[in-house]
Amino acid sequence: MGDLPKDISQCRICAERFAETQTAHAPRPVVWFKPGARLLIAGQAPGMRVHKSGKPFDDPSGDRLREWLGLSEAEFYDTSRVAIVPMAFCFPGYDAKGSDLPPPKICGQTWHDRVMESLESVELSVIVGGYSQKYHMGVKTGVTETVRDWRAHAPRRFPLPHPSWRNTAWLKKNPWFEAELLPVLRARVREVMDD
Repeated sequence: MGDLPKDISQCRICAERFAETQTAHAPRPVVWFKPGARLLIAGQAPGMRVHKSGKPFDDPSGDRLREWLGLSEAEFYDTSRVAIVPMAFCFPGYDAKGSDLPPPKICGQTWHDRVMESLESVELSVIVGGYSQKYHMGVKTGVTETVRDWRAHAPRRFPLPHPSWRNTAWLKKNPWFEAELLPVLRARVREVMDD
């Protein structure tokens, strides 16, 4: 892997793009992976709170995701066992309406193949959100359809909706997610983490 995490942490390819957003922020890549990790959390992009803290899923979405996975905070942030790799390592900013911008494609094009090659020990991938599902799973379906078809991907991959509070209505409309998918996912996470 060489200095891949260091190279990513020093990346500034989106500096001009970020300067033109509503937030006019500078790049701050959030890099949270090491070789040897057995569980991959493949996400979308850091939010503003994560941009400020430098720690992935350091927000209410992270609390919900850890609950879904059945992981303590210490387990979740243990880079010897868990790699957290978003489609964009930096917060992409907000648009004029205050909504998160999508992960810039150039980030994934620049780094993702190299990162995935470095994570040879991954036994379970949790694929969070549509952008990461398209990249990691090659799906063309929307999040609901992809997650509903989770059995076709288990036990090595589990697609999940984003754990944002914005998806609370989605969770209420899709009770099968918590009743059927989450118990199987938690059991699989424990197998991988405890092995």
